[in-house]
Amino acid sequence: MSPPEGLVVAFKPGGITSHDVVDGVRRIFGTKKVGHAGTLDPMAMGVLLLGVGRATRLLRYLSGLDKEYEGTAVLGVETDTLDAQGEVVRRSDAEVTHEQLEAAMRSLTGRIEQVPPAYSAVKVGGRKLYSAARRGEAIEAAPRTVRVEAYELLAFRGTEFDFRVACSSGTYVRSLVADVGRAVGSGAHLTRLIRTRVGPFGLDQAVMPNRIRQPRPIETAVAHLPAFRLEHPDEARAAGNGVCLAPAGIDGPYALFGPDGGLIGIWRDTGAKSCPEMGLAPASA
Repeated sequence: MSPPEGLVVAFKPGGITSHDVVDGVRRIFGTKKVGHAGTLDPMAMGVLLLGVGRATRLLRYLSGLDKEYEGTAVLGVETDTLDAQGEVVRRSDAEVTHEQLEAAMRSLTGRIEQVPPAYSAVKVGGRKLYSAARRGEAIEAAPRTVRVEAYELLAFRGTEFDFRVACSSGTYVRSLVADVGRAVGSGAHLTRLIRTRVGPFGLDQAVMPNRIRQPRPIETAVAHLPAFRLEHPDEARAAGNGVCLAPAGIDGPYALFGPDGGLIGIWRDTGAKSCPEMGLAPASA
Protein backbone atom coordinates (compact mmCIF):
# COMPACT_ATOMS: atom_id res chain seq x y z
CA MET A 1 0.00 0.00 0.00
CA SER A 2 1.40 3.40 -1.02
CA PRO A 3 1.87 6.01 1.70
CA PRO A 4 -0.57 8.94 1.69
CA GLU A 5 0.40 11.92 -0.41
CA GLY A 6 -1.20 14.99 -1.90
CA LEU A 7 -2.63 18.37 -1.02
CA VAL A 8 -4.96 19.21 1.86
CA VAL A 9 -6.99 22.43 1.76
CA ALA A 10 -7.75 22.89 5.44
CA PHE A 11 -9.79 25.45 7.35
CA LYS A 12 -7.76 26.59 10.35
CA PRO A 13 -10.01 27.59 13.26
CA GLY A 14 -9.09 30.50 15.49
CA GLY A 15 -7.27 29.84 18.74
CA ILE A 16 -4.86 27.20 17.46
CA THR A 17 -1.57 27.44 15.60
CA SER A 18 -0.89 26.37 12.03
CA HIS A 19 1.47 23.76 13.48
CA ASP A 20 -1.41 22.36 15.52
CA VAL A 21 -3.22 21.68 12.24
CA VAL A 22 -0.09 20.05 10.81
CA ASP A 23 0.15 17.78 13.87
CA GLY A 24 -3.50 16.81 13.51
CA VAL A 25 -3.06 15.88 9.85
CA ARG A 26 0.03 13.85 10.74
CA ARG A 27 -2.07 11.82 13.14
CA ILE A 28 -4.88 11.39 10.60
CA PHE A 29 -2.58 9.97 7.91
CA GLY A 30 -0.02 8.32 10.16
CA THR A 31 2.97 10.12 8.67
CA LYS A 32 5.41 12.80 9.77
CA LYS A 33 5.74 14.08 6.21
CA VAL A 34 3.26 16.95 6.48
CA GLY A 35 3.96 20.67 6.14
CA HIS A 36 2.08 23.87 5.40
CA ALA A 37 2.51 26.54 2.72
CA GLY A 38 2.12 29.70 4.81
CA THR A 39 1.34 30.18 8.46
CA LEU A 40 -1.69 31.88 9.96
CA ASP A 41 -1.49 33.62 13.34
CA PRO A 42 -3.31 31.76 16.14
CA MET A 43 -6.17 34.32 16.21
CA ALA A 44 -6.67 34.05 12.44
CA MET A 45 -8.92 31.59 10.65
CA GLY A 46 -9.23 30.37 7.11
CA VAL A 47 -7.51 28.59 4.25
CA LEU A 48 -4.33 26.70 5.13
CA LEU A 49 -2.63 24.59 2.45
CA LEU A 50 -0.83 21.46 3.57
CA GLY A 51 1.33 19.01 1.70
CA VAL A 52 1.39 15.32 2.60
CA GLY A 53 4.17 12.94 1.56
CA ARG A 54 5.94 13.96 -1.65
CA ALA A 55 3.67 17.01 -1.88
CA THR A 56 5.65 18.62 0.97
CA ARG A 57 8.38 19.24 -1.61
CA LEU A 58 5.94 21.24 -3.72
CA LEU A 59 4.90 23.64 -0.95
CA ARG A 60 7.39 26.28 -2.04
CA TYR A 61 5.44 26.63 -5.29
CA LEU A 62 2.31 27.35 -3.24
CA SER A 63 3.70 29.62 -0.53
CA GLY A 64 4.21 32.52 -2.93
CA LEU A 65 0.62 32.57 -4.23
CA ASP A 66 -1.46 35.72 -3.83
CA LYS A 67 -3.88 35.73 -0.91
CA GLU A 68 -7.19 37.30 0.08
CA TYR A 69 -8.49 38.15 3.54
CA GLU A 70 -11.53 39.59 5.27
CA GLY A 71 -11.32 41.07 8.72
CA THR A 72 -12.50 43.51 11.35
CA ALA A 73 -10.56 46.33 13.00
CA VAL A 74 -11.15 48.97 15.66
CA LEU A 75 -10.09 52.60 15.37
CA GLY A 76 -8.78 54.62 18.30
CA VAL A 77 -6.90 51.80 20.05
CA GLU A 78 -3.33 50.66 19.26
CA THR A 79 -1.66 47.52 20.64
CA ASP A 80 1.94 46.35 20.73
CA THR A 81 1.14 43.32 18.53
CA LEU A 82 -1.16 45.33 16.20
CA ASP A 83 -4.00 42.93 17.02
CA ALA A 84 -6.42 42.13 19.83
CA GLN A 85 -4.00 39.71 21.49
CA GLY A 86 -1.57 42.46 22.44
CA GLU A 87 -1.35 45.06 25.19
CA VAL A 88 -2.95 48.45 24.59
CA VAL A 89 -0.25 51.08 24.09
CA ARG A 90 -2.34 54.10 23.05
CA ARG A 91 -5.92 55.29 22.93
CA SER A 92 -7.22 58.29 21.02
CA ASP A 93 -10.42 59.81 19.70
CA ALA A 94 -11.61 58.25 16.47
CA GLU A 95 -13.50 60.97 14.66
CA VAL A 96 -13.19 59.44 11.22
CA THR A 97 -15.63 59.55 8.33
CA HIS A 98 -16.45 56.78 5.88
CA GLU A 99 -14.83 58.80 3.09
CA GLN A 100 -11.62 59.40 5.06
CA LEU A 101 -11.27 55.72 5.84
CA GLU A 102 -11.81 54.69 2.22
CA ALA A 103 -9.27 57.27 1.02
CA ALA A 104 -6.70 55.99 3.52
CA MET A 105 -7.25 52.44 2.31
CA ARG A 106 -6.80 53.45 -1.33
CA SER A 107 -3.51 55.13 -0.43
CA LEU A 108 -2.20 51.76 0.77
CA THR A 109 -2.82 49.88 -2.49
CA GLY A 110 -0.34 49.09 -5.24
CA ARG A 111 3.31 48.39 -4.48
CA ILE A 112 4.10 49.66 -1.00
CA GLU A 113 6.95 49.38 1.49
CA GLN A 114 5.99 47.50 4.64
CA VAL A 115 8.01 46.97 7.80
CA PRO A 116 7.30 43.54 9.38
CA PRO A 117 5.67 43.97 12.80
CA ALA A 118 7.77 43.55 15.94
CA TYR A 119 5.71 40.52 16.94
CA SER A 120 6.42 38.38 13.87
CA ALA A 121 8.62 35.40 13.00
CA VAL A 122 10.85 37.45 10.68
CA LYS A 123 14.51 37.04 11.59
CA VAL A 124 17.03 39.86 11.92
CA GLY A 125 20.59 38.72 12.49
CA GLY A 126 19.36 35.18 13.09
CA ARG A 127 16.92 36.28 15.82
CA LYS A 128 13.14 36.20 15.52
CA LEU A 129 11.53 39.58 16.04
CA TYR A 130 8.86 38.29 18.43
CA SER A 131 11.51 36.74 20.69
CA ALA A 132 13.33 40.07 20.95
CA ALA A 133 10.07 41.97 21.45
CA ARG A 134 9.07 39.74 24.34
CA ARG A 135 12.40 40.55 26.01
CA GLY A 136 11.77 44.25 25.55
CA GLU A 137 14.47 44.65 22.90
CA ALA A 138 13.80 47.06 20.04
CA ILE A 139 14.82 45.39 16.77
CA GLU A 140 13.36 46.47 13.46
CA ALA A 141 13.43 44.55 10.21
CA ALA A 142 14.19 46.25 6.93
CA PRO A 143 11.17 47.35 4.89
CA ARG A 144 10.05 44.99 2.15
CA THR A 145 8.04 45.65 -0.97
CA VAL A 146 4.60 44.04 -1.05
CA ARG A 147 1.70 44.38 -3.47
CA VAL A 148 -1.81 45.22 -2.31
CA GLU A 149 -4.27 44.68 -5.16
CA ALA A 150 -7.33 45.70 -3.15
CA TYR A 151 -8.04 47.18 0.29
CA GLU A 152 -11.78 47.67 0.49
CA LEU A 153 -14.11 48.94 3.19
CA LEU A 154 -17.01 46.50 3.58
CA ALA A 155 -18.78 48.03 6.58
CA PHE A 156 -18.23 50.97 8.95
CA ARG A 157 -19.75 51.15 12.42
CA GLY A 158 -18.32 54.26 14.05
CA THR A 159 -15.03 52.98 15.44
CA GLU A 160 -15.27 49.45 14.05
CA PHE A 161 -14.93 48.51 10.38
CA ASP A 162 -14.89 45.40 8.20
CA PHE A 163 -12.53 45.15 5.25
CA ARG A 164 -11.27 42.97 2.42
CA VAL A 165 -7.64 42.71 1.30
CA ALA A 166 -6.20 41.05 -1.80
CA CYS A 167 -2.41 41.02 -1.65
CA SER A 168 0.87 39.36 -2.46
CA SER A 169 2.37 36.70 -0.26
CA GLY A 170 4.31 38.13 2.67
CA THR A 171 1.92 41.02 3.32
CA TYR A 172 1.07 41.61 6.98
CA VAL A 173 -2.62 42.48 7.19
CA ARG A 174 -2.34 43.69 10.79
CA SER A 175 0.29 46.15 9.59
CA LEU A 176 -2.13 47.38 6.93
CA VAL A 177 -4.70 47.93 9.68
CA ALA A 178 -2.19 49.84 11.82
CA ASP A 179 -1.11 51.89 8.79
CA VAL A 180 -4.66 52.90 7.92
CA GLY A 181 -5.21 53.87 11.56
CA ARG A 182 -2.16 56.13 11.47
CA ALA A 183 -3.28 57.58 8.13
CA VAL A 184 -6.58 58.76 9.63
CA GLY A 185 -4.89 59.97 12.81
CA SER A 186 -6.56 57.65 15.29
CA GLY A 187 -4.59 54.42 15.30
CA ALA A 188 -6.21 50.99 14.86
CA HIS A 189 -5.76 47.33 15.63
CA LEU A 190 -7.00 44.06 14.12
CA THR A 191 -9.71 42.12 15.97
CA ARG A 192 -10.72 39.42 13.45
CA LEU A 193 -9.03 37.91 10.39
CA ILE A 194 -10.01 35.15 8.00
CA ARG A 195 -7.96 34.07 4.99
CA THR A 196 -10.54 33.50 2.30
CA ARG A 197 -8.27 32.46 -0.56
CA VAL A 198 -4.76 31.23 -1.36
CA GLY A 199 -4.23 31.33 -5.12
CA PRO A 200 -7.03 29.23 -6.65
CA PHE A 201 -8.00 27.63 -3.32
CA GLY A 202 -10.92 29.30 -1.55
CA LEU A 203 -13.04 28.78 1.55
CA ASP A 204 -15.50 26.69 -0.46
CA GLN A 205 -12.78 24.03 -0.76
CA ALA A 206 -11.46 24.19 2.80
CA VAL A 207 -12.19 21.36 5.25
CA MET A 208 -12.18 21.51 9.04
CA PRO A 209 -9.25 19.52 10.46
CA ASN A 210 -11.52 16.94 12.15
CA ARG A 211 -13.27 16.23 8.84
CA ILE A 212 -10.19 15.61 6.69
CA ARG A 213 -10.33 12.10 5.26
CA GLN A 214 -7.86 11.97 2.38
CA PRO A 215 -5.57 14.39 0.56
CA ARG A 216 -6.33 15.65 -2.90
CA PRO A 217 -4.16 14.15 -5.68
CA ILE A 218 -0.58 15.44 -5.73
CA GLU A 219 -1.25 17.00 -9.14
CA THR A 220 -3.61 19.46 -7.40
CA ALA A 221 -0.57 21.09 -5.78
CA VAL A 222 0.76 22.17 -9.18
CA ALA A 223 -2.53 22.90 -10.95
CA HIS A 224 -1.74 26.63 -10.87
CA LEU A 225 1.50 26.12 -12.84
CA PRO A 226 1.84 25.72 -16.61
CA ALA A 227 2.02 22.06 -17.60
CA PHE A 228 3.79 20.03 -20.27
CA ARG A 229 3.03 16.39 -21.06
CA LEU A 230 5.61 14.08 -22.61
CA GLU A 231 4.43 11.78 -25.37
CA HIS A 232 6.96 8.95 -25.21
CA PRO A 233 7.65 6.59 -22.26
CA ASP A 234 11.40 6.71 -23.02
CA GLU A 235 11.38 10.48 -22.51
CA ALA A 236 9.47 10.07 -19.27
CA ARG A 237 11.97 7.49 -17.97
CA ALA A 238 14.88 9.77 -18.87
CA ALA A 239 13.19 12.75 -17.21
CA GLY A 240 12.50 10.65 -14.13
CA ASN A 241 16.25 9.99 -13.92
CA GLY A 242 17.02 13.69 -14.09
CA VAL A 243 18.09 13.83 -17.74
CA CYS A 244 17.60 17.23 -19.42
CA LEU A 245 15.32 17.30 -22.44
CA ALA A 246 14.52 19.69 -25.29
CA PRO A 247 12.93 22.97 -24.11
CA ALA A 248 9.17 23.15 -23.82
CA GLY A 249 8.99 26.84 -24.71
CA ILE A 250 7.43 27.82 -21.37
CA ASP A 251 8.54 30.75 -19.23
CA GLY A 252 9.18 29.98 -15.58
CA PRO A 253 8.71 26.67 -13.77
CA TYR A 254 6.19 24.19 -15.10
CA ALA A 255 4.82 20.81 -14.11
CA LEU A 256 6.14 17.95 -16.25
CA PHE A 257 3.88 14.93 -16.74
CA GLY A 258 4.49 11.55 -18.32
CA PRO A 259 2.32 9.98 -21.03
CA ASP A 260 0.28 8.28 -18.30
CA GLY A 261 -0.48 11.63 -16.63
CA GLY A 262 1.84 10.98 -13.70
CA LEU A 263 3.70 13.99 -12.29
CA ILE A 264 7.44 13.70 -12.90
CA GLY A 265 8.47 16.96 -11.29
CA ILE A 266 8.93 20.69 -11.77
CA TRP A 267 11.04 21.67 -14.75
CA ARG A 268 12.38 24.87 -16.23
CA ASP A 269 13.72 25.80 -19.66
CA THR A 270 17.35 26.89 -19.54
CA GLY A 271 18.36 28.03 -22.98
CA ALA A 272 18.54 25.05 -25.34
CA LYS A 273 17.51 22.56 -22.66
CA SER A 274 14.73 21.81 -20.21
CA CYS A 275 16.08 20.58 -16.88
CA PRO A 276 14.59 19.47 -13.57
CA GLU A 277 14.16 22.13 -10.93
CA MET A 278 12.63 19.53 -8.61
CA GLY A 279 12.32 15.84 -9.40
CA LEU A 280 9.75 13.73 -7.60
CA ALA A 281 10.95 10.23 -6.86
CA PRO A 282 8.11 7.69 -6.99
CA ALA A 283 6.32 7.16 -3.70
CA SER A 284 7.50 4.05 -1.88
CA ALA A 285 5.26 1.85 0.20
